[in-house]
Amino acid sequence: MHIELSADKRYYSIGEVAKAFDVNASLIRFWDSEFDILKPKKNAKGNRMFTPEDVKNLQLIYHLVKERGFTLEGARTHLKEGQKKTLDKFDIISKLEAIKVQLTNIKNEL
Repeated sequence: MHIELSADKRYYSIGEVAKAFDVNASLIRFWDSEFDILKPKKNAKGNRMFTPEDVKNLQLIYHLVKERGFTLEGARTHLKEGQKKTLDKFDIISKLEAIKVQLTNIKNEL
């Protein structure tokens, strides 16, 4: 589960997001309807277009539901009660995982 957030890309299609998370687009649509934190724009055809902020929130939802086993209700409550703290922790974990990959690559080159 990783999507490269490009500095020059303002929107991601639901297909790009679903592929990055290795889930069906229907699950992304379902989460969009279940979580108020997600606010994708819709283009002229009515397709959802996710901002980098939406993608970060989807990463957090994915982490809570798929990796930590939260129910949807539990994830919603968790997000509402400690959204800032949860996002900070998630950002720290993500950065540490990236550092671990870099260190492993360096070790393998030795």
